[in-house]
Formats: sequence, structure tokens, C-alpha cells
Amino acid sequence: MTERHLHIITHDVPWPANFGGVMDLFYKIKTLHQNNVKIYLHCFVNNRTPQQELNKYCAAVYYYERQKKLSHFSLHLPFIVSTRKSKKLLANLQKDNYPILIEGIHCSYHLFKGKLTNRTVLLRLHNAEFEYYHHLALHEKNPFRKFYYQHESRLLKKYESLLAKKVKIAAVSDHDVKVYQQLFSANDINYLPVFLPYLQASGKEGIGCYCLYHANLAINENEEAAIWLLQQIFNDIKIPFVIAGKNPSQKLAFLAHGHPHTCLVANPSDKELHDMIAKAQINILPSFNNTGVKLKLLNALYNGRHCLVNKAGVDGSGLDTLCTIAEDADDFKTAIKYLYQMPYAHEENEKRQQLLLQLYDNKKNADKLIEIFWSQSAGNT
Repeated sequence: MTERHLHIITHDVPWPANFGGVMDLFYKIKTLHQNNVKIYLHCFVNNRTPQQELNKYCAAVYYYERQKKLSHFSLHLPFIVSTRKSKKLLANLQKDNYPILIEGIHCSYHLFKGKLTNRTVLLRLHNAEFEYYHHLALHEKNPFRKFYYQHESRLLKKYESLLAKKVKIAAVSDHDVKVYQQLFSANDINYLPVFLPYLQASGKEGIGCYCLYHANLAINENEEAAIWLLQQIFNDIKIPFVIAGKNPSQKLAFLAHGHPHTCLVANPSDKELHDMIAKAQINILPSFNNTGVKLKLLNALYNGRHCLVNKAGVDGSGLDTLCTIAEDADDFKTAIKYLYQMPYAHEENEKRQQLLLQLYDNKKNADKLIEIFWSQSAGNT
């Protein structure tokens, strides 16, 4: 068998795989390794440190410092790109002619500048980034951060429109495929589901004892969703409600403890969060944007009972039949009152397992990547 070698460029260090932005990265690396792909991993270092664990799955691991100085703020390049344009990375990529998997718009500078011609390259699209930053701007109260998000969204829209026609793209949702096709006329983009650690749906039968919202609470739109639930839903419904997640603000902590039936769990461990998801009667996960895929929803579907979302939370994911969908506050209240009394049944779990296995089969999705890179017809950028 011909040896398979692959460069993978990641926007962050993909271990520990303890948040949505790196989960897909790590389990993709692990699954490709299990399929005898020799991986040369290139990681940009932000706040996460180099990890020995990655050496188990990679032939080599390289780290590059992300240059987050103000001097990298540009009127032309998105900041998430301009801070990751490493010359050392390009030099390492040019040592051979192996195919390249670029994880995220963030890492695409050398592709954008035409430095990777005559190479087989696949761009993994984590979000329609310009949409993501637009939604961050909508929910940002700080005027300086709001300006940054608006500026970044404008730059990303132009940048993504130019990049969309340069490379084969694998998106994490059908929604993002349609956005790129309709807005940017991308003609070589397909949906490839995220890679996950979960093997089967394991929701506990019966009834739980509270409702749960979990997220990275340092992200403004997640905080807004939590506040909306507190002020528009659980101000009126006296059902126990728990908010859990990373780095909540003092404002959210104050609001979460404003009712006797609501509370906040700050910075739970992975084990604690898994336990909370499993014991909840309803995992409530409204979203204010419909780009990308909501890994917190997948966590709840694999490990929890009922899931209540809005349309934006499942748009383009294929998961809508596994969730109860509500839009306004009244819809959410009605659904919560109904689901809180409804035992989670074995039949519902079986339905989940069948659909989730169809979509999120790591081996099957790794085979798709292998076909892209090493089929007879694999082309160049």
C-alpha cells in the first residue's frame, strides 16, 4: 500500500479536546491516524500550550506563535488571518509535495496568496465566518469590540468571496454550503460532518429534575441566550433551571441567582458537565446564529434527554427531527411545560442513535477525506 502523508494546519492547539472549536480537529486527526495516514500537524499557539498527547497521532508536530500585536490589525486582511501568516509554516509546507488540509479560514493566508499552487488542498470551513462575526457584532455592548466585530465581518466577507473560488471546501453544515454557493458562487464545496468522541446516544430513560443551558459563557451571544432564557422564560416558569459554562460575567451570575429556582455553575469540569447534561430533563439550546454546527447540541443529543432549540440552532444540520423546535418566548414556555412532564423513552433514544450514526460516523467520514486526497482524480488548487 502506498504511504499516505498529510499536512494539517490548525488555528489552535487541538488538545485537550474540551470545547467545540477543537473537538472536530482532534477526533479527525485521531481517526485519520487510525486509518494509517501519517500526519504532519501545524498548530498556531494562542492561549493553549504545546501538547505531548498529539505526538501519539502525528509523525511530526510544529507550533507557530500567533502574532496578536496591534500592528497586525489590517484594513485589508481579516485579523484572524493576518495573525496567522507564518513564514516558517510556508517553509515547512514547501519541504515536500504532500496534500494539505487547512482547518478554518484562519489558516488560509498562504493559500489566498497563491503560495500553494500545484498542491492538493482542502479547506475545512468551520463557519461562514463573516456571518459569525456579524452576529457577534449584533450582540456586543462594548463599542470597541462591536467595531472590531463589524470590521472583521466586512473584511471576512470580501476575503471569503475571493477564497471560495480558489479551493475545494468541506463545510460543517448544509447551511454554510448554500451560503457559499449562493453568495460566493463556490462550485467545489460539500458537506462533511464533524468528527466526534461519542459512539452512541446514551440518554437516560425516565425524567430528569431540571432544565439546562450550557455554553462557553464568555462568548457574547451565548451570554445573551442565557440572559434571554432567564428574563423571558424562567421569570415566568418556576421550573428549576441551571446555566453552566466557562467564564460567566458578574452580570450573568447576578441574574442567574435572582430567582430561587435558577442558578449558575461556573467553569464545570468535563465530567461535571457531562453529568449535568445526563441528569437534565431538558437541554435548552437557543442560538442567535445559524452558521457552523452547534457541538453543544450534539453533546446534548448523544448524552442527554429532551433537546429544545430554535430553527437557527439546527439549520442545515439535519438534526431538526431529533429536537423540539420553538421560536418565540411563548413557544419555549409551552414546550418546556410539556417536555418537563414527558418521560424520555427508549424508542426516542433508538431514533437518535440511527440518525446520528448515519451522519456522524468518524470512519465513514475519514474515508471521504482519504478519497478527496488520494483518489486517482485528486486534483490541485
